[in-house]
Amino acid sequence: MAKAAAIYLIEDDESIRELVLYALESAGYAVRGFADGGQFWQALAEGETPGLILLDIMLPGEDGLTILRRLKASARLSDTPVIMLTAKAAEYDKVRGLDLGADDYMTKPFSYAELLGRVKALIRRYHQYRGKENVEGQEESEYLETGGIRIHRKYNEVWVRGRHGNLTDIEYRILLLMIKNPKKIFSAQNLYESIWNEPYFYNCNSTVMVHIRRLRVKIEECPEEPVYIHTVWGRGYRFGG
Repeated sequence: MAKAAAIYLIEDDESIRELVLYALESAGYAVRGFADGGQFWQALAEGETPGLILLDIMLPGEDGLTILRRLKASARLSDTPVIMLTAKAAEYDKVRGLDLGADDYMTKPFSYAELLGRVKALIRRYHQYRGKENVEGQEESEYLETGGIRIHRKYNEVWVRGRHGNLTDIEYRILLLMIKNPKKIFSAQNLYESIWNEPYFYNCNSTVMVHIRRLRVKIEECPEEPVYIHTVWGRGYRFGG
């Protein structure tokens, strides 16, 4: 069996960094810790691709959001799952991180049990949707096509009327779920519990909204007047391609 890729933690607070690394190692994960972006990028230059990144927002020098932008612009690293860590509780900071492509967000102080639960769930989701076989054991077609949208199942790529774009893992899963259930109305709770596989709380609504907005930017010719992902006011979203 291939060795699992390491979890990378970028956190400048040494005490938090050591405790998080200890918790992850105790749970059986390979880990590497870095105090700033410079150390992190130097490690990436060695050629290893992390299996998941825990990224603090407030870092000396290059901040976490800048690092996140660079990760999502990298062909090698853009699909790597990222959980943002920060002491800031403001909704604005959460939305900024999610809007830039983060998969999840945790506000300090957090319990290590919750952190381990989210890490485990995110890694499971990431591998579950990387070109797996369907329930009958038959390999699915590489492409899924409907209403002018063409999706490459393995690489999370999408073409909309010939226009190409790349989807994050979460965006891919939302789009795939909605395409497979045309005209069904998904509430924010439906989407969150189906995609994130976690209990829904009221503040999860903003997480869903951010990912829907990002997905619309990638597949809609005019995101403000969507053709594919419609908002059904007071109820949720439906695919109408």
